[in-house]
Amino acid sequence: MTAHESAPSVSVSGLSAEYRTRLGVTRALDDVSLDIAPGELVAVVGESGSGKTTISQAIGRMLPRSCRITAGEVRVLGRDLASLGPDEVRRVRRESLGFIPQDPIASLNPTMRIRRQLELALAPLGRPTDADSLVELLRSVRILEPERVLRLFPHEVSGGMAQRIAIALTIAREPSILIADEPTASLDAQVRDEILELIVAFVRRSGASLIWISHDLGAVRRWCDRVVVMHRGAIVESGPTARVLDAPEAKYTRTLVAAIPARPRASREGEERA
Repeated sequence: MTAHESAPSVSVSGLSAEYRTRLGVTRALDDVSLDIAPGELVAVVGESGSGKTTISQAIGRMLPRSCRITAGEVRVLGRDLASLGPDEVRRVRRESLGFIPQDPIASLNPTMRIRRQLELALAPLGRPTDADSLVELLRSVRILEPERVLRLFPHEVSGGMAQRIAIALTIAREPSILIADEPTASLDAQVRDEILELIVAFVRRSGASLIWISHDLGAVRRWCDRVVVMHRGAIVESGPTARVLDAPEAKYTRTLVAAIPARPRASREGEERA
């Protein structure tokens, strides 16, 4: 049995959810069903407000208080999250789920040096926190001068370096499921490619599942096994990346694909030769 044929790491079944605000009720998810296999790289794409971030939050049972699940269930490694108590949910997040945020600076404590934040995150998991181990961890995510970086505060590092630190914190925990919500949205092109390479390398090395929330269909084409297209809270199309992007069936998917900038011919020919 191959990795993609085994029991799913994540199973979302008939999930519906809504946001309740002073202005009324807004449908966030509409009967969404989605399985993610171990080792599978899945992109969830769609315009802002399509529901893709809500799905990622539901998987970790991290929905804001204004959002309520009205139907369906989410299972992580076979466990129904709705049936778990707060301590058990925190344990699942700590031991099995990894999150890479869109804004890494906001996810770091501004009052602590990078070394202290790594120590606090890794020590409870029994991971080594000696200087040599932390230096090697930062080197693994291609951070130059790791000894110096360990002494810095978050405001003293660039956005790209902060994202590398966030990835280091995540991969050191060796999660079974990695959720990346637009992890390169605010980075320039070169740094963006390097960050994605780090994420994908970890997934392929560890056999973890990747759920990547993205609007970058060019990068999705390059890295992902499968793409899930969302529109107005519902999945309108799902399938192998090449099939969905080259021969989309849903009208909405065709609109998304049509907006992808054409790649230069020389670039395409280079990819084909590679």
